[in-house]
Amino acid sequence: MLSKLDYTQGLAFFKSLDRDQMLALSEISNITTHPKNSILYYEYDMSNKIFFLVSGILKIYKIDKFQNEIFLYHIHANSLISELTSLESNTIHCFSNAEFLEESVILEVNFAEFKNLFLSKNILVNEFVNEMLLKNHQLQCVVNRELVFDATAKVAYMLSDDLAIFNKLQRQEVSFMLHIQPETLSRVLKRLKRSDIIDIQNSNVVILDKNALQAIYKGE
Repeated sequence: MLSKLDYTQGLAFFKSLDRDQMLALSEISNITTHPKNSILYYEYDMSNKIFFLVSGILKIYKIDKFQNEIFLYHIHANSLISELTSLESNTIHCFSNAEFLEESVILEVNFAEFKNLFLSKNILVNEFVNEMLLKNHQLQCVVNRELVFDATAKVAYMLSDDLAIFNKLQRQEVSFMLHIQPETLSRVLKRLKRSDIIDIQNSNVVILDKNALQAIYKGE
């Protein structure tokens, strides 16, 4: 059975730490396992911990005033989950909902202790900034998908960026996430297949021409 130290050492975020620093991190951390379809946190929840996804997949989404689910993005293993807007407070506000799409393992780290032991000593600051930039990029992609992309670009982007999830989900679930009709998704896939950009084998999409697929949503 893996220890907290084993889980922590497996995360790229902490690869620059020496053994003593890893042990110190373990002292302020917990490992938790969550079943498929369970919720890590809801929008407007508050926490004094930061979360890292050790294994599994998370769906990040919001709920509109009509109780419709608005999909934002997925978080994959070996990633920071928490959405931080400030390092001043020890309380983290949740701005969306996080649901596990499969059984997953989470590393929970006390945020106040993490700042005291690491960030205040200029340790892991670059890693932290890089994760924040990645979060910003994910939100930029959401804006493009929802406000700029047409149906073909939405499908092309998901195939390029999240193929494993696309193939894991039912087509109806994918169309719901992308806010397009199932019939539209089917037509787009057929058009991409006729253009030899993708193939469909045993109901799974296989990318044949990654450059052509990316050109669709990059406008090239």
